[in-house]
Amino acid sequence: MSVQLNHTIVHSRDNRESAEFLAHVLGLEVGTEWGPFIPVETANGVTLDFATIPAASISVQHYAFLISEAEFDASFEKIQAAGIPYFADPHRKHPGEINHNDGGRGVYFLDPSGHAMEIITRPYGYQPDPAE
Repeated sequence: MSVQLNHTIVHSRDNRESAEFLAHVLGLEVGTEWGPFIPVETANGVTLDFATIPAASISVQHYAFLISEAEFDASFEKIQAAGIPYFADPHRKHPGEINHNDGGRGVYFLDPSGHAMEIITRPYGYQPDPAE
């Protein structure tokens, strides 16, 4: 079997709030609570298992999601409609902007626990196929 990422635990102030936030923005489903975890599964089968822990114990992480152009439009519309601050860069020096890195679009925003979320339409280093 080849190596695949199956799941990761995302520490949250409120696991339900964080899972529902991400699922809403990305157009995904919140899974059935299992023990201390509330899962959100991505299209490639990777599950983010949200777990509530004390806020002082949360180490802020970065999660990037590769999505289609149509999914970007839908997600970005939800971000704007909810008044969620967004940025073109991970250092938050370009507020209210998106980026066009590698010929796609990308944007950064924070989840309710302060994790840096990113949606992109092209993987970093993307080189278009000359035959396209």
